Parts: sequence; structure tokens; C-alpha cells
Amino acid sequence: MLSRIARPPRTPALAASMVVLGAVAVQWSAALVDPVFAAIGPAATSSWRFLVGAVVLLLVTRPRVRGFTRRQWIAVLALGLSTAVMNQTFFQAIDRINLGTAVAIEYMGPFFVAALGKRSWRHFAWVLLALGGVLLLARPSGTVSWTGLFFAGCAAAGWAAYAYASHFAGDATSGFDGLAVAMAIAALVTFPLFPHSVAALVDSGLVPRMVLASLLAVVIGFGAEMQALRGLPPSIVSVLLAGNPAVAFAVGYIVLGQPITTADGVGTLCVAAAAAQAPTKTTNDGVYTAAQADRGKAVFESKCTTCHESSRFTGDAFFDAFNNKPMKDIWDKIGRAHV
Repeated sequence: MLSRIARPPRTPALAASMVVLGAVAVQWSAALVDPVFAAIGPAATSSWRFLVGAVVLLLVTRPRVRGFTRRQWIAVLALGLSTAVMNQTFFQAIDRINLGTAVAIEYMGPFFVAALGKRSWRHFAWVLLALGGVLLLARPSGTVSWTGLFFAGCAAAGWAAYAYASHFAGDATSGFDGLAVAMAIAALVTFPLFPHSVAALVDSGLVPRMVLASLLAVVIGFGAEMQALRGLPPSIVSVLLAGNPAVAFAVGYIVLGQPITTADGVGTLCVAAAAAQAPTKTTNDGVYTAAQADRGKAVFESKCTTCHESSRFTGDAFFDAFNNKPMKDIWDKIGRAHV
């Protein structure tokens, strides 16, 4: 499954499905760690999640960090730091306020990104509708924890930075290499919070739950979001992510027994409608007509395949041959064909 997620999405629809997968994984993980908070606290919980996720990703991907360029190191450093800030502040928030409310406020960050990337007034109107839905979902009930609301606001700022950093890292690195190194950086930044929590977590018997929550959030959730940002610009992904608060309320109800009100239902419909209207086409769609594509294919097959082996440089065969490999491998292959 991980190898499939690590492949860049080939269509905007597939990229959008990655957003949905990431939302379910991340919110389910947030619900799973609820009892872990009581055992070791939110800060140490976030540190555990980064450490477990980083170890798994590093073992699976084995990134070639010695070959990283300055641009790649800047990208993974930005992603690691922004993810650490986003998660630490978010966990502090859900330790103090309702999960759905915390997520709704956190996802003000994506709306800021979406508004910056607006291409038309129609697009901006859908952003406003989604924002209205989030405000309905975010309304506090009962005793308000202003500290919790503050941390949720910080998580929103962290998420906006994370969206751009994940897009940047996805462009600068291949597969999950960038994500693996970024999570290692996040783990190092938060490691001082880790050692004192080991005995308490082991004694509580919650280690398996913590490992599962880490895999869901870091490996599947963050990985799926990075792939979505490879297939769509941050402004579009951010509108699609408006569905996260609705997912959070549903997971909070199913896993934690947190109630859902009429206002929650109306807010969910607003963000779902906005997400459904988010454009999923990119400049790769509709650039060529079918006739033009057929003519181009015919020219390629008649003029280029002698050297460039169509079966090796297109479709699944290309991904299987060169996925997670450096550009040097492709260059060498082409060079040998011309010798």
C-alpha cells in the first residue's frame, strides 16, 4: 500500500482522493491518542508520533541524504519544522477543547492558503462558504478554554506553513524521501519531550495504540497529503481539506462519543458543498485535443522509439523502472541508447 501511495497521482481526481484518505487517517489518529494524553500528556504524545513515523519511513524509503541539494535540505527542514509546530499546538488544543472544534479552527489555515491562491470570484465565493461552515463548526460550547482556542489558532498558522512546505518538499524530492527526512527533523526537534514519557506509556499498555496512531497520521495521512499537493496546487487542496472538520466531528462521535448538533450538521453541509465545487483540473487537462495527442503519439513512435524505447519511458513501466531512483539513472539509460 505504501508503494502505491508513494507514486505521484496521475490525475486530479486521484489527487483529490488522496486528500480524503489523508483526512480520515489523520483524524482517526487524533481520536486514537485521546487516552494517551491522560498517560503522558499532549506534548510527549506528539513527540512519540513523530519518532515512530520517522523510524518507519526511514526504514522503508532509505533516502539518499548524501545526495540532497541545498534546495532539498531547505524544503525538508521547512516541512519538518512546520509539521512539528502544527502538531504540537494542535495536540495542546484538543487536550483542552472538543476535537471537532479544534480541527475546525486549525483549518482556518487552509482557507488562508486557498484565498491567496484564488483565481476567480467564483472560487473565492466557495472559499467563503467553506469558511462559514467552519465558523459554525468552530463555535465553542459550554465552558470556553481560551488557552485551547489560542493553541488551535497557532495550529492554523502552522498548517498554512505546512501546506506550502509540503508542496515545496514534494516538488524537490521523490517518493517519500522528503517526508521521511522531514519527520526525522520533527522527531529531533521534539525529542526532549520523549524520554520521560517512555515508562509511563509502557506501564499504561498503550504502546500499540500509539504505534497505530503514528502510522495512520505520519505515514498514511501526511504521505497522502503530500501526494495530493504534487497533483494539485495548495489553493485547491486547501479547499478540499475543508472536509476535515466534518471528518473530525464524525470520528469524534464514533470513537469518543462526542455529540453532534444541528449547527454541526449545517456547517458540515457547507464545507462539503464547497469541497465538491473545488476545481480539480490543472494545466495538464485539456491542453491537447485527442487528435493532437494521437498525432504526437504517432510521431513519437515513428521518430523516437528507436532510441527511447516507448515501453520503458511511458506508463506503468516507467514508474516501475525509475520510481524513487535519481535522474542520473534515466540520463545514463538515454546516454547508452545513443552510444
